[in-house]
Amino acid sequence: MGIFKTKKPNNYADNLASNFPTDNFVKSSVEGRVYSSLEDLIRLRFTAAALQLPSAKRGLRQQSGPNQSRFRGRGMEFAEVRAYQPGDDIRSIDWRVTARRQKPHTKLYHEERERPVTLLCDQSLSQFFGSRHCFKSVLAAEIAATLSWLTINKGDRVGGLVFSDHEHREIRPARSRKTLMHILNTISEFNQKLNVSDTESEQLIDLNSMLQEYRRIGKPGGLLIMISDFLDFNPESRKILFELQKHSEIIAIQTSDPLDFELPPPGMYPISDGKQFTLLDTYDNQARSRYKSKVNEQQQYLTETVGKLNIPLHTLSTQEPLLNGLKLLFRGGSITP
Repeated sequence: MGIFKTKKPNNYADNLASNFPTDNFVKSSVEGRVYSSLEDLIRLRFTAAALQLPSAKRGLRQQSGPNQSRFRGRGMEFAEVRAYQPGDDIRSIDWRVTARRQKPHTKLYHEERERPVTLLCDQSLSQFFGSRHCFKSVLAAEIAATLSWLTINKGDRVGGLVFSDHEHREIRPARSRKTLMHILNTISEFNQKLNVSDTESEQLIDLNSMLQEYRRIGKPGGLLIMISDFLDFNPESRKILFELQKHSEIIAIQTSDPLDFELPPPGMYPISDGKQFTLLDTYDNQARSRYKSKVNEQQQYLTETVGKLNIPLHTLSTQEPLLNGLKLLFRGGSITP
């Protein structure tokens, strides 16, 4: 949405009429991107080439695929040799090491499996905002698309839960380009539908309802990547995630904009919800302080809650290029090659 700074006026109505472009207010404060096309999402396959998803932490399923689990048994990749223990498979005895050390030793292996990855992509109206390179909805769409390409390239199954305030679509994980294109098409479709005129409609779907949906359809050992601004994260969200993380790996990626955390510099800013518009007075230091305190409180709750659940939280901003943000994310420790 547009942000147009003016000097402090004597007459609010005159200022509003002269400064607010009512015929075309849905635009970025810079030459940024408001929407993301299917072509944009397809091109992100080149961005994905420089990145890697983390290997699975748990071996909850025995199925062929390229991810290593921590379960050790007869498998695809050699791990180590250790002294034989009662119950070990005698077919795994390493006879050379046994002869050299005069004690039975057995080979251990990493068992490999494929892993379903589900991308939960928030395309709700709170995401339809930005003051830098792009809207948060575009950032979320492009993160999801990049990780979709990456997942397929790595040989895992990829699926999606894409949602707006009024509808959602589920794509079951599969290891195919057809499924990948279905995900990209769905993300682009939901992104293109975003419009500020939807503000009068009742919100029917939120983050919690989508987490409950994943709880219904998710498979043990899967990876859930949540991509959202998490503005509606609340104690109910914590309860659902507490149950989900018992059987699934979860990563949270927060989309943000600098104005999410702090009001713009002192000035008078025409703002609109698509139907009505008014002036935002940021000369008021008390108002600025209250706003910052409120958003910091919500951010602290989100950070502390997911931290206690051992869910990595990464924040990507509209003020930095996507590739730079993802590289920093993958170097952060919880997401590693």
